[in-house]
Amino acid sequence: MAEDNITCSAGAYGPEIPAPELAYLPRDPKSYRPSIGLVGCGGITAHHLAAYKAAKYRVVALCDVDRAKAESRRKQFFPKATVYTDYGDLLKHEGIEVVDTATHPEVRGPIIKAALRAGKHVLSQKPFALDLDKGQKLVDLADRHKVKLAVNQNGRWAPHFSYVRNVVAAGLIGDVMGAHLAVHWDHGWTAGTVFDKIRHLILYDFAIHWFDMLCCIMGDRPPRRVYASMTHTSTQKAKPPLLAQALVEYKGAQATLVFDADTRFGARDSTVVTGTKGTLTCSGPDLNRQSVTLYTEEGFATPRLEGTWFTNGFHGTMGELLCAIEEDREPSNSALNNLRGLALCFAATASAETHRPKKPGQILRMNK
Repeated sequence: MAEDNITCSAGAYGPEIPAPELAYLPRDPKSYRPSIGLVGCGGITAHHLAAYKAAKYRVVALCDVDRAKAESRRKQFFPKATVYTDYGDLLKHEGIEVVDTATHPEVRGPIIKAALRAGKHVLSQKPFALDLDKGQKLVDLADRHKVKLAVNQNGRWAPHFSYVRNVVAAGLIGDVMGAHLAVHWDHGWTAGTVFDKIRHLILYDFAIHWFDMLCCIMGDRPPRRVYASMTHTSTQKAKPPLLAQALVEYKGAQATLVFDADTRFGARDSTVVTGTKGTLTCSGPDLNRQSVTLYTEEGFATPRLEGTWFTNGFHGTMGELLCAIEEDREPSNSALNNLRGLALCFAATASAETHRPKKPGQILRMNK
C-alpha cells in the first residue's frame, strides 16, 4: 500500500467548516440570586468560592469544624459571610436557600439529609453517596421536601467535555458507537498523603469524573457489564495501584477508560467518540489544554473553546442548580442522574478486585 494512502491529513476529512455554536459554557439564572451557605472549607473550596464570586453569587455563610479554615475563606472571598463551626447552626439561618456541601464523603450523608429536611436546596460534592440505596433515599427525601439535590460533577462543564456533551445531545454525530477516554499523567504527588489510604484512588477518587462523563455520552443507554483491572507500576511511590482501566459493554456500542497515573514524561489526555454520522476527538497535554475536532460528512471543524476545567466546572454545577430552581425543573446534574455514574464506578472497582465482569447496579456499595 502506498504511504500516501495511509497518511492522515486534514484534506482526507474534507474541507474545514465553521464549528457548531453550542451552549457549552456555564449558564446563570436570569434573576434568581439566593443566599448560599458552604459546609466544609477544605482546599478544593477555594475553587468553589472563586467561581461563585466571579459569577456574583451570594455566599452568606461558611462552616468548618476548623474555624480558622472558614475564617480564611471568608477573608479571601466573602468578607461579610457569617462563620460557623456547626453545620446545624448554619442550617438555622433562615435566609439561606442553597447549601453547598464540600466535606469528605464519609460525613456528607447526614449533612445532606439535615439540609434537605431544613428545606434547603443542596449541591453535594461528588460522590454524593457511597451506597446506591442510601443515595436513592436522599433523592426521595429531596422529593418529599420539594427541594433540589444536585451533584458537583464539575467535569461536565470542563470546556472540552461540555462541548462533547452538547455535540452528542444535538445529534451531530448520530448514535454513539464508541467512546474511548484515556488519561496519562503523574499522580505520584499523592504518595505520603491521606490519599495513600484510598485503595481505589484511580478508579474511584479520580475516575468518578470519567464514569460520569461516559454516562453523559451514552445517554439513556444502560451498560450491560463492565470489566476493570488495576495494578502497581515498578516505579511508583504511592500505595494504591496507579494503573487502571475499564471496558464497558453496551448494546451496539463499546467504551474504554484508561488511566496511566505514573506517566512522568509526555503526559496526555485524549477522548474519541465515534457515531453513525461523525466522530469527535479531543487531545492535549493536560485536562485544561485541549484541541477539539468534529468530523462529519460536511468536513471537519475545530472550535475555539473558552475557560478551564475548574473555572467553568464549579461555576457550571452551581449555575445549573440555580437555573433548575428558577425554572422549576430537575437539574441535569441531579442526584438521581448521578446514580448511574456511581453504579458504573462501583461495578468497576468490584470487577478490579475479583477479575470478573460486573453488571452496574448490582454492586450497591463502594468498597474503598
